[in-house]
Amino acid sequence: MACVLLFGRLLPFSHRLRGTSICLLSLFLSYLFYCALFPDGAIMQTSGDPTPSCHRADGAKRRLQKSLSCLLPSDARLSAVEASRLKADQRPHFAHHTAGNGTPSPPMSNLKFGNKKLPNAIIVGVKKGGTRAVLEFIRIHPDVRAAGTETHFFDRNYDRGLDWYRGLMPRTLESQITMEKTPSYFVTKETPHRISTMSQDTKLIVVVRDPVTRAISDYTQTLSKTPDLPSFQDLAFRNQSLGIVDMSWNAIRIGLYALHLENWLRYFPLAQIHFVSGERLITDPAGEMARVQDFLGLKRIVTDKHFYFNRTKGFPCLKKPESSGSPRCLGKSKGRTHVQIDRDAIEQLRDFYRPYNVKFYEMVGHDFKWE
Repeated sequence: MACVLLFGRLLPFSHRLRGTSICLLSLFLSYLFYCALFPDGAIMQTSGDPTPSCHRADGAKRRLQKSLSCLLPSDARLSAVEASRLKADQRPHFAHHTAGNGTPSPPMSNLKFGNKKLPNAIIVGVKKGGTRAVLEFIRIHPDVRAAGTETHFFDRNYDRGLDWYRGLMPRTLESQITMEKTPSYFVTKETPHRISTMSQDTKLIVVVRDPVTRAISDYTQTLSKTPDLPSFQDLAFRNQSLGIVDMSWNAIRIGLYALHLENWLRYFPLAQIHFVSGERLITDPAGEMARVQDFLGLKRIVTDKHFYFNRTKGFPCLKKPESSGSPRCLGKSKGRTHVQIDRDAIEQLRDFYRPYNVKFYEMVGHDFKWE
């Protein structure tokens, strides 16, 4: 109506226009004024609309649900549950941060992001070779997540299925490697075929050690749990006077590395298996872990600055993490004093293992010098 009065004064000839034309002209001009006052479709909301204004700059951060309700029409807005789920998915993925000295901080215990994946790499052996040390050392790396306990999936729980196995794995991001370790895999006949059925790309790590020393360590551990165990010589020999070794005893059989490796090479190329020296893991842990990181395609983050040698245990330990009050050593059983074995028995076992060791050196292209 204001437009009609205005143009009635400004245009002296307006009395010649018909009333209908004046009304149409005034409506058109009103629309132009409206567009000038409220550009870009900033339509004011009525007090009955519960949705907050999308254009009011009050300085506060908008919730994700509110932002979506501003962008979507009312019939396409997310439900409260969907919006909450989407908001959770949009949270940043916090990777492991490193302290100022380059030492990665320990992973948070309540991580809820990432997915559970089948392992990219498995420490498959051997018992009393140093598998726990390798696992604990490589877990320092921010791009590695590992199951804390031995799963025994491929040797004892295979009938539970891959979904059960995946459920035991930690959550990982796409950039991280999932690992587990079960030392008995290396000597279990069915395991290589079963792992290859899961994935032929799985990387395998075998921690080997002088088989004579390994057998004595194995016996020492068993004796600590079973004090009435027969003597080492009684178990290791069928006839010690003749030097006949009992290959059926598990502590002896595990050390026949060449025989076990032949089984693995039926399903995996040698380049897909990495061998860690249990002896060098003690004398040069950083060097051995550098080779493990190279094999896994990881940046060399675990270095000599992470280790110190514990003279009491006779074994390397991890230096104090930033969030801990003490250094991190392996369990009490690591570095346990071995049972004293008769020197003649040890020499007989060295003679027994020598041809198997030589064959193993030839197979892997490396002399471990177990003499």
